Amino acid sequence: MKTLYRILTVGLLVMTLKNFVSATPSTQIWMPSTDIQGFGVFHLGWDSYIKIAGPEGTVTNGGVTVGVLPFSKVGLEIGVDYRDIGNLNGGGVQGHFYPIYLNAKLGTPEDAFFKYQPAIAVGSFDLGTHYTGMATNYNVTYGLLAKNIWKLGRFSLGYYQGNNSLLLDYSDNAKKDGSGVLVSWDRTLTEISDKLWIAVEYMGAKNSYGEGSIGASYAITPDASFIIGYDYWNDYNSYKPTITVQVDLNLPAVQTWFKKPEKKQ
Repeated sequence: MKTLYRILTVGLLVMTLKNFVSATPSTQIWMPSTDIQGFGVFHLGWDSYIKIAGPEGTVTNGGVTVGVLPFSKVGLEIGVDYRDIGNLNGGGVQGHFYPIYLNAKLGTPEDAFFKYQPAIAVGSFDLGTHYTGMATNYNVTYGLLAKNIWKLGRFSLGYYQGNNSLLLDYSDNAKKDGSGVLVSWDRTLTEISDKLWIAVEYMGAKNSYGEGSIGASYAITPDASFIIGYDYWNDYNSYKPTITVQVDLNLPAVQTWFKKPEKKQ
């Protein structure tokens, strides 16, 4: 019920924001983006974060996200992730005790309601399913603005807040550090290929989410792509750098499955 309450709260927050400004989640590399899956589109993602130093295990995350609103100006996606840690903290504990996480995002694309309007999104991710002991309720909530500027690419700016009881800075005596800025730049390299995309991002704070990443994506088909990137975690002493490999697949929109074939003339 707590998880459902948070998702509904996110939805109400976005609708309130819309009234004021007339205006795993889909991500850049690690941090969320303002992109939202179209109505009926099932997005399958499989991400691996491979440590290149230190004893920590490889983190893998598989998820399904689907767009659930049939509108062009406002979109909503919801999803579920399964996360596994190959060797928890280097201690030989295999797997993940509570691997299921939920996410939701509501927003509107650029220029949806007026010219020069930025894309707007608010959402939550890592809505965990366990609240005591080995708690997983990181419950990160965020807001983002994004805008494409001429040929320079898309610039995104936002802020996030998570569970202060779990998001800690271990470099400073486990001080609560549950919030930070979200900043990113991304661009399709049309000069080389419409299939090639690059991004740079930063997620503030020295908790387990804080990082800086750079990566590139190549679209094998319009509905299949992969990302390769490098991640440097802000608390270097606790979290060593990783190489990330991500595979993304879009299934055909649900509404197309039920269309009647056109009659031949």
